[in-house]
Amino acid sequence: MNGYDFDKTIYDGDSTVDFYLYSIRRHPGVLRALPRTAAAGLAYILGLRRKTAFKQTFYRFLRYIPDIDDAVADFWDAHRHKIKDCYLERKRPDDIIISASPEFLLAPVCRDAVLIASRVHPKTGLYTGENCFGPEKVVRLMEQCPGCTFEEFYSDSLSDTPLADLAERAYLVTGTACRLWPR
Repeated sequence: MNGYDFDKTIYDGDSTVDFYLYSIRRHPGVLRALPRTAAAGLAYILGLRRKTAFKQTFYRFLRYIPDIDDAVADFWDAHRHKIKDCYLERKRPDDIIISASPEFLLAPVCRDAVLIASRVHPKTGLYTGENCFGPEKVVRLMEQCPGCTFEEFYSDSLSDTPLADLAERAYLVTGTACRLWPR
């Protein structure tokens, strides 16, 4: 089995940012959450707030989307083309995709793989557990697939070194180029 990060690895860009921008265009009311998000972002930058708490505040914009399921489906209709060909060519039925992005957002395009992602309530933006990032990705992986190792692992970020350490071969992804993980 192979393991993958999602954003900037399988997906060309950051799906959460793209969904937010898409939501602003379709549902301008989401901007009502912006002042609180900006304050939380500043508190996070200053070290006064944890990443999960900041992201939970950011996801408050979801409250202003009337039908989140339709919004996510429409988003993927418009953005599915951003799934990289290099992933589509190598994907396998036993792939595991592990991402900090919300599970509800990625589930529609990750149906052919095991998805482990941040558990964010799609209507309130509240987290159940920690943001699925860095070492937390290994914790979540071991909860779902105890003792799991990868033949190959792909990510765009060195923050995924704990997952790369579980792979026979790991690759750092930049655009469509892959190079061996720096060990």
